[in-house]
Amino acid sequence: MADSDGEYWFNVKLHRVETTEDLSPSKDRLGPYATRAEAERALEKAAQRNEDWDSDPDWNDDAPAAGGDPR
Repeated sequence: MADSDGEYWFNVKLHRVETTEDLSPSKDRLGPYATRAEAERALEKAAQRNEDWDSDPDWNDDAPAAGGDPR
């Protein structure tokens, strides 16, 4: 069921997709997403972003920055 704005959130506490009709507190959700399918993959997407962040030498404190700057 779509809401009037066409936005969906993933509730990380209850592990379910929500719309504006049944929205939990913002501390418990990720989003908004344009489709229900995107919201269902929210944890997968967050895990991938964390992995990308952890392996990015420009943001990883354990690796030298681009250009050899040791920071």
